[in-house]
Amino acid sequence: MKTTRRAVLGAGVGLMGLTLAGCGLSGGGGSAEQDKAAKEAKEGKVEGEISFQTWSLKNEKFSPYFEDLVARFEKENPGVKVKWMDQPAEKYDDKLLAQANSETLPDVVNVPPNFAYLLAKNGLLLDLAKADDKLKDVYVEGGVKAYEMPGIDGSYGYPWYLGTDMSWWNIGRLGELGVSEESLPTTFDELYDLAMEATKHEGMPPVVSTMPEIIATTDADGKFSFSTDENIALVEKYAELYKAKAIPAEVLSGDYKGLYTKEKVLWVTGTSSFTTELKTDNPGLIEKTVVTKRMGEPPLFVQGISVSAKSKAPAAALAFAKFATNTENQIEFVKLAQGFLPGTKEAAADPSKFAEKSDIELQNKAVKLASESMKTAVDHTHVMWTDDMKTNMNQQLALAMRGDITAKEALDASAKYANDQLS
Repeated sequence: MKTTRRAVLGAGVGLMGLTLAGCGLSGGGGSAEQDKAAKEAKEGKVEGEISFQTWSLKNEKFSPYFEDLVARFEKENPGVKVKWMDQPAEKYDDKLLAQANSETLPDVVNVPPNFAYLLAKNGLLLDLAKADDKLKDVYVEGGVKAYEMPGIDGSYGYPWYLGTDMSWWNIGRLGELGVSEESLPTTFDELYDLAMEATKHEGMPPVVSTMPEIIATTDADGKFSFSTDENIALVEKYAELYKAKAIPAEVLSGDYKGLYTKEKVLWVTGTSSFTTELKTDNPGLIEKTVVTKRMGEPPLFVQGISVSAKSKAPAAALAFAKFATNTENQIEFVKLAQGFLPGTKEAAADPSKFAEKSDIELQNKAVKLASESMKTAVDHTHVMWTDDMKTNMNQQLALAMRGDITAKEALDASAKYANDQLS
């Protein structure tokens, strides 16, 4: 259970994979076109009419914020008129492609990295690395890198609201095994040993609540390939854990929501807002729970704002994108979007400026850990990796964990499916 991972604020749904086949996009922009667009955006006069599109954020909670944002920008820039528009959560990727094909892509648009890839590849998004000299100085490093697309020079989005997750442990039960907060696992091997030890004690719930995390990568030919010695060993370890009943059966079928709050597992990953779920579903578990940084490299979940390379008012569009994502406005936004973090270095560094002080100390610690994780968090989402590919991989991994096929067979089958999808 990865609580609120990759969540869209307004809709509460996961980010969908961008459909690559049959999209019909055309008109890729080369370096000369990007240079020209960047120059116009940097040096042009901030004036004209621009459109700004958000994703499922037009509601009672967020509408007043955006209305005020637009009004303040227009007051500071009297030569600019901003039209705010919002799209529903469902099939947002299809809507973006339709707008791109009809040449109606908004001037400033909320686009997560995996949706941005196809637009950037076809020259439809402004290269912010060329248009904004301060990009890497102002914004969180991992967020900027999330918009650096494979095979394409530049960076194509301002990090806007970000998330990460951490480890949550039932120290109440783990303490029965002699485990303290200071001795909790910090590596997978330590987690494996703890999970195996727990199976030796009658009545002790399983520890592990996740499937193996295989990072989607491509080889030199642009094809997915997963059968590394490291990945094979990881899946084999998970198979051993499952055989020893250190992982509940629900995890394999994807029916794992609520396992931790029902005290059916002793470890889970979730964002800094996980205490909200605990408070609602099992408040007595809060005092038995501790939170630590994720084992290994902390993940980064990114939403950002991009600028159309075809804007008829490029300087105004760039100026508004920078305004919407500056430190002051990001802080105000994530005050509403509790559990997320702002995308500028200055804002993300001090949780006291954006996170409400909770009467639950566990929540305050989680926010602090999330802020610290922003310094090294990395978005591992491959821009060509879709939900269908992930679903297939989980099915193959489940077969391997049950012992029906080998780890290598599962990884090879996952790669073949993904590559067939690309083709």
